[in-house]
Amino acid sequence: MSHHRHRKLSLLTPSGHLTLGNLLGALRPMAAGQAGAECFYGIADLHALTTPHDPTALRDAVREMATLLLAAGLDESTLFVQSRVPAHAQLAYLLECTAYTGELNRMIQFKEKGRGVDATRVSLYTYPALMAADILLYRPRQVPVGADQRQHVELTRDLAIRFNNTYGPVFTVPEVTVPPVGARVMRLDDPTRKMGKSDNSAGVVALLDPPDVVRRKIARAVTDSDAGDDAVRSDPTKPGVSNLLQILEACGGSAEGVTTYGALKRAVTDAVVAELEPLQKRYAELAADPVHVDGVFRAGAEHCREVTAPVLAAAEAAIGL
Repeated sequence: MSHHRHRKLSLLTPSGHLTLGNLLGALRPMAAGQAGAECFYGIADLHALTTPHDPTALRDAVREMATLLLAAGLDESTLFVQSRVPAHAQLAYLLECTAYTGELNRMIQFKEKGRGVDATRVSLYTYPALMAADILLYRPRQVPVGADQRQHVELTRDLAIRFNNTYGPVFTVPEVTVPPVGARVMRLDDPTRKMGKSDNSAGVVALLDPPDVVRRKIARAVTDSDAGDDAVRSDPTKPGVSNLLQILEACGGSAEGVTTYGALKRAVTDAVVAELEPLQKRYAELAADPVHVDGVFRAGAEHCREVTAPVLAAAEAAIGL
């Protein structure tokens, strides 16, 4: 059984527009980590089917995300759309045949979004098996994971071990590692909540927001409700100000000499607009050449099919197919 310590893998669900938080916390580190590693970065369109969706909107979101991944500098990686690599769905079923209902009952997404709801899609219940397939197909030795995804990787480990013990040594059991702490960007209107791509509120800066929209959103950002303490400093009691300061620093700006909330917001706006400008310019160029984008992802999917085929074949043979 081969494994790949320097293989990196990450899939993003096209559940909305990529945000400044996605750029600073994920895309930028992904681009910086391409050297010396074999990177597979996918768009998890199958995961987007677990909740009600509009087919046209989903296709548009996939195309936008594909173009943004390239614009963000991930051109040294293997880029692919999950549904174009059939082994993901095929191995997911074999892992459903390995998982127990008790395990899936405990998964946080189902507990929070689906349990007790009559219209819950079965795929929301079983998608942790698909997520496990996403990982095990590429045989990475290590899987860096944040706190919100740790449960899924732990289940992946359990399923790999159970399958290997029951049917034979097919899967590499991945180690869970803690990634370096990256920028954790919170919503501008509620700094206690993470800036997520499925939220289209005024507190979320999307990567394709024009400068005037960015300026308006940051101008309305929550700062500090503490009357009498208007100091610009990073402090747990000042989450709004702390969030703006982190965004400023992550975008290459400086708070030196900034003493008022108004000046802070202007500095953050300038830094964010400067950060997004080259990305948006590159996005526009790529969007005007969809044949190139399609070609990159078509080649990526073909490579993924070659990489995943032997793993799926070994799993099928072991389980008796």
